Amino acid sequence: MKLILFDVDGTLVDSQHMIYAAMSQAYRDNGLACPPAAEVRSIIGLSLQEAFHRLSAGTDQPIDSLTASYRKAFFALRETDAVASPLFPGARETIDRLMRRPNLALGIATGKSRRGIAAILEQYDLKDAFVTIQTADSSPSKPHPGMVLEAMRESGIGAESTAVVGDTVFDMQMAQAAGATGIGVAWGYHPVAELHAAGARAVADSFSALEAMLNRLWPLSPDNAALKTETAGNA
Repeated sequence: MKLILFDVDGTLVDSQHMIYAAMSQAYRDNGLACPPAAEVRSIIGLSLQEAFHRLSAGTDQPIDSLTASYRKAFFALRETDAVASPLFPGARETIDRLMRRPNLALGIATGKSRRGIAAILEQYDLKDAFVTIQTADSSPSKPHPGMVLEAMRESGIGAESTAVVGDTVFDMQMAQAAGATGIGVAWGYHPVAELHAAGARAVADSFSALEAMLNRLWPLSPDNAALKTETAGNA
């Protein structure tokens, strides 16, 4: 068995506008100016407290209050559908195909809260797609390897058979620290050159390219090959 761990924000879901809107509201609630959108995009993927620590750049800001305000604003935006967070093109189809491969197990490693990821999986009917879900509620923030290590422990799959798919340097650093393979995606929030510098084995520019990379990394098992042949013969 092989394990593929997906990041969410910037990898499966284009949530940058929702995140920036919630960030803006959190800073307003605390009488502070929100950092520019590009700066906010740079911290997407981290846990909330770690994100606010980095955005504060060493200044004395009310991190706990900002975090609470962000959560309130984010879920208010979600309830009203005021800002969209769509799946990236090809995400759903790729997940569906990978789910059908008997030699693969899929998981999530995200800076979102358990509540946040539950809402995403419910919204896009992906509740049954992932055998392990790791969030910032129970593990240290990326790039700490805790999420990957716990996912491998839960699934019983070792580092040599685990890949982390993500759009940030935090994902690639997390994969390296856990001994797993990091695969970057080019449609997210960190530059491709930074993903390579952070240790990405490869960077995909589309979900179809990502699938091809995974097939090269882990070729079809005999069971998959038989299924593929049977499907072709019945076409």
